[in-house]
Amino acid sequence: MRRETAYKLAGRKHGTHHHAGAGIAKTREICFKTYPEGQIHQARRSLAALRGVQVEQGRHELALVVRYNVLDYTLELLEEALVNAGFQLDRPLLVRLHRALIYYVEDTQVHNLRSPERLIKQSHEVYINAYAAHPHGDHDDTPPDLREFK
Repeated sequence: MRRETAYKLAGRKHGTHHHAGAGIAKTREICFKTYPEGQIHQARRSLAALRGVQVEQGRHELALVVRYNVLDYTLELLEEALVNAGFQLDRPLLVRLHRALIYYVEDTQVHNLRSPERLIKQSHEVYINAYAAHPHGDHDDTPPDLREFK
């Protein structure tokens, strides 16, 4: 049985709807190196130009706080775009490890949100509906008038 058929028989609806509390709004801090001068202001303008990204000053003068929807952007995508544009990000070892974990978590979350809902708890309904849709039991193809003939 194809997956689409199983979902249809179980009465599942799949689409682009997401639950409000699914944790898709992210707030992350991006730290920059002190050189080149003025890069923090240029980075702020560049990030603010992206639709759906909000940028504000971070905890210190070389940091920016970005807010975004994980279905539109990921931290890895934003930082990669900044590096490709020539910005110098501050990445000591501990920050790189933390970023790697964030990249993995966001990638997994996006994958799970875009995947169809799994049929785990109601998988028996698929087989019940499929069984009910097919002829079964003592079905006899013999015409009724010939069945009584003895």
